[in-house]
Amino acid sequence: MPTPALDVALPEASRTARIAAGSDAEAVAQWLAEFRASPQTLRAYRREAERLLLWLGREGRSLTELRRHDLDAYEAFLAAPSPHQLWVGPSRPRHSPDWRPFRGPLSPASRRQSLIILQGMFTWLVEAGWVSHNPFRLMRDKRRRLDNRQPGIDRYLERPLWEWLWQWLTRPQQGNISVRERYIRHRRIIIFGFAYLLAPRISEMAAAEMGDFFRREGRWWWHVVGKGDKTARIPVPDDMLALLGGWREMLGLAPEPLPGEEGAVLRGLNGQRGLGDNQLYRLIRDAFRQAADALEAEAGEKAMSQVARLRDATPHWLRHTALTHQAQAGVELRYLASTARHSRLDTTAQYLHAEDEEWHRQQSTHVLPARVEEPV
Repeated sequence: MPTPALDVALPEASRTARIAAGSDAEAVAQWLAEFRASPQTLRAYRREAERLLLWLGREGRSLTELRRHDLDAYEAFLAAPSPHQLWVGPSRPRHSPDWRPFRGPLSPASRRQSLIILQGMFTWLVEAGWVSHNPFRLMRDKRRRLDNRQPGIDRYLERPLWEWLWQWLTRPQQGNISVRERYIRHRRIIIFGFAYLLAPRISEMAAAEMGDFFRREGRWWWHVVGKGDKTARIPVPDDMLALLGGWREMLGLAPEPLPGEEGAVLRGLNGQRGLGDNQLYRLIRDAFRQAADALEAEAGEKAMSQVARLRDATPHWLRHTALTHQAQAGVELRYLASTARHSRLDTTAQYLHAEDEEWHRQQSTHVLPARVEEPV
């Protein structure tokens, strides 16, 4: 598949358009420009818009021709992109001739998210006069498909599995190890510790600078610019300070960050260049896979469910794990929401599992009658 340029042309430019565009690609590009201040959002939205335009382009159709029945076909396509060799392939640079828009079929959650993004795109295009209607509004089961809220968070590591993982990450390495191996081990520990103790998004970890850690009135804080360019400060616990101090020693730096200190917290093998989002994502995924192999070799079949959890885990699971464990430890909802930087408390409330636990405990008192001997 050639490198896409989002150049699916509109057969005839819309006469009612309120934007200066000569093709679907140009109209979509103007929508995407609204998100230029949020690089992560921009990448995600561009990916979904691109997939839809390429799909329509294969059929020689435009956005204005998209109808309600097409949405079912498109959702089925996201679940099984076909023909496989045309749409699916390993990660490649966008200019590569073997670049593909999919790494594999999308999960139900990813398909739902794709439809949510495209619904927003069509809403904007209707307002811009580029298309005359939004077919997503005709979806009878829109609530089921497009409601992005979940009754609870289950993509996290339960405490026993997290404790095993942390012990595996921090267990001493055997024999003589090279400086490179010791560096990689320390970097892995600071990555997972950072993710667990401060609950950042992966983009926030990659962007973190040493000078973002600062002290006020004897307390350490982490300054973060998060989703939507919102700034916040997060309390830094002692365990994080200890991990950061050990990592800085590995880098040849003073134990504590200096005010305004430049330099990424998480760095490449040269100890200077910061890690990018994608590189950090791969490092965490590789660690999860290696941990799964280690647990399977160590515990065998009795740990297969935990092994499967580790194989399924993504970097965002660490944020879910951190927030869930904080909630279980008794952190108040208002503070948990501040750490998570959620604008709605009901979003944060998804991490509260106490009611489920109490419900389960009380339900367990409802039992079958004890077996009695039949009368002789």
